[in-house]
Amino acid sequence: MSKFPIFDEMYGLSEGSFVYSSSEENAERRIPYNQFANWLDKQNLLNLHKQAKRAQDIFRSIGITFNVYGATDGVERLIPFDVIPRILAASEWNILEAGIRQRVTALNAFLYDIYHTQEILRAGIIPASMIHENAAFVPQMMNFAPPCNIYTHIAGIDIVRTAPGEFSVLEDNLRVPSGVSYMIENRETMMHMFPELFEQNRVRPVSHYPLQLFRSLTECLEALGIQNPTVSLLTPGVYNSAYFEHAFLADEMGVELIEGSDLFFHDDFVAQRTTEGPQRIDIIYRRVDDGFIDPLNFKSDSKLGMPGLFNAYRAGKVMLANAPGAGIADDKAVYSFVPDIIKFYTGEKPKLENIKTWRCSEKNDLVYVLDNLEDLVVKEVHGSGGYGMLVGPLASKAEINRFRKKLKSRPSSYIAQPTLALSTVPILTRSGLAPRHVDLRPFVLLSPNGIRITPGGLTRVALKKNSVIVNSSQGGGTKDTWVVDD
Repeated sequence: MSKFPIFDEMYGLSEGSFVYSSSEENAERRIPYNQFANWLDKQNLLNLHKQAKRAQDIFRSIGITFNVYGATDGVERLIPFDVIPRILAASEWNILEAGIRQRVTALNAFLYDIYHTQEILRAGIIPASMIHENAAFVPQMMNFAPPCNIYTHIAGIDIVRTAPGEFSVLEDNLRVPSGVSYMIENRETMMHMFPELFEQNRVRPVSHYPLQLFRSLTECLEALGIQNPTVSLLTPGVYNSAYFEHAFLADEMGVELIEGSDLFFHDDFVAQRTTEGPQRIDIIYRRVDDGFIDPLNFKSDSKLGMPGLFNAYRAGKVMLANAPGAGIADDKAVYSFVPDIIKFYTGEKPKLENIKTWRCSEKNDLVYVLDNLEDLVVKEVHGSGGYGMLVGPLASKAEINRFRKKLKSRPSSYIAQPTLALSTVPILTRSGLAPRHVDLRPFVLLSPNGIRITPGGLTRVALKKNSVIVNSSQGGGTKDTWVVDD
């Protein structure tokens, strides 16, 4: 599909698709993989397949599933897990960490500005219509500052790689980013099945994430003088695609997992029902989208939130994380302006580049996209999960023609990007190791005490040959991600 050499993270540059060989290519292996590859050479393929099945059995016993909306073959599915880890050197991770810190800092400053004086709009950096007419913009947040001016308490930044030192940001996820439970459970499963690997390799840990999440949330109120604030996690319920993660994180943090029906006002504060009576809540880590958190202020038919919750938030009675309205900063059209956002708020050049993006709302961009659909990836501005997108090089003529009609009827709903030569990493197939395309979602926590980034994150892998769609809802899987010392 790609016109360029594909960078394989285990062996370096490769022309097209191939199957990994073993010991004869030792000299060409990239340094981060050396120790692991030496172990891998000694493994029996049949035994690796048994371990892969064992991993799926572990996931099934724990209940690590996700829901596929609109599926006709059942509600819950196991997310495929590949036992071959993705490995990054500490020097590579340092590049990513610096770029992510810069990006999240700028995006949080952007959100504060957009909901206050809107200096970036006055400066003409971003068209005002792109903000004010955007469905992700929440005008009710105007002139309101969340505790410690933090909007993006939790972020997931999607990274792709095209060459040894070339990392780019594919998407920003600042609303309710998911997948962190898979990152942690992937590591736990690998350590359980292959303990010797973690004795031989100095792999940075990820298990501290739930504690860091709890600390990051509570630090926001502790900075304002509120000691030992109570935290609860608000879930839409068991039918949500990420319910396992909601329950997992609540359990790991030692906080209550609640639904909207558990909430009510008590003594002028937000409280939750418990067997011991009302308990005040100071912080709600919400996994419910903006429009559903409060039927009095947003979608009037929502049963997922609490009437008056947003009013309580604005009155300082409770903290919501992430802040309502944060989604304007991960809108895919706004994404194309993030390099300018970084320069505007930090005075620095971006440490991580964006992918070239055409905004179909602009006439010249739309003309170019319509003329080059066969070579582009087209996405919905508010789309997620790999839904509603076109991968031109893999699409049929009929699919392209149908998408052309969609673009012409609703151009402002789409952006387009080039088809990238995404890096590959090995996965275990029936015949041995084979390369598959990947992306990476590091998880970021922002508090008054600084930015915390869990080393590695969630590697999502396209299990189908030549596919670049890594989303689990579209047949993708996950891997354990290692950051190892150089």
